[in-house]
Order: sequence, then structure tokens, then C-alpha cells
Amino acid sequence: QLQLVESGGGLVQPGGSLRLSCAASGFTLEYYSIGWFRQAPGKEREGVSCIKSGGSALYADSAKGRFTISRDNAKNTVYLQMNSLKPEDTAVYYCAADRLDLGLLQSYNYDRWGQGTQVTVSS
Repeated sequence: QLQLVESGGGLVQPGGSLRLSCAASGFTLEYYSIGWFRQAPGKEREGVSCIKSGGSALYADSAKGRFTISRDNAKNTVYLQMNSLKPEDTAVYYCAADRLDLGLLQSYNYDRWGQGTQVTVSS
């Protein structure tokens, strides 16, 4: 079974940090672009960051300077380190895989999705 499983979400105070993980099973994500997306209540899903198979990364303006995406192919996992979190970062975070390795932040490029992990930033 081909799966992506996110973990690492939770409740954190403003200014805090979280590291999200996206683990793949049933396939090797080494050759895929992996993206992180989020969806807040009442809002559309938006791209946060993505990383190509070669390691080049792209960030949404809202994530630049605060979030860092990385991949560990040996662990078949991609990470999103989130620092200086703000209440507006509250959302369900999803990871997704793009087999064409385009490295873009449009969700329609991604054909495999995880179930999401909740991130809540609140005091």
C-alpha cells in the first residue's frame, strides 16, 4: 500500500517550534518532489514549501525565513522545521508527492497525499 504519513503536529505557543515529518511507505520518495501544504478552517489549501529530488527547495512567502524543508532519503522521510510560529500558522498540514518531480507549490501537481496533522499555535 502506497502511503504518506504525517506526524509531529500539536499545540505550541506563539514563537515556538515544531518539526513535522512525512514518512513514505510502499514507495521510495527519493525520486519525487515532496510538498507541504496547509489548510486552515474556512480557507483554501495553500502550498507552504516543497523540495525536489535533488534537494532544491521552494518556500511560500509566509514560510520564508521561518520554515526549513529537508529530506532524509535513507529514512524515506521529509521534514518541515517550523520556527517562530504564529497563530496564523494554525492549520492542518499535509504532505504530498509529485512523481514528475516538478518542485512547484500548486497542489494539482501532486498525486499522493497524506491524511494531515493538526498544528495549533495559541497561547
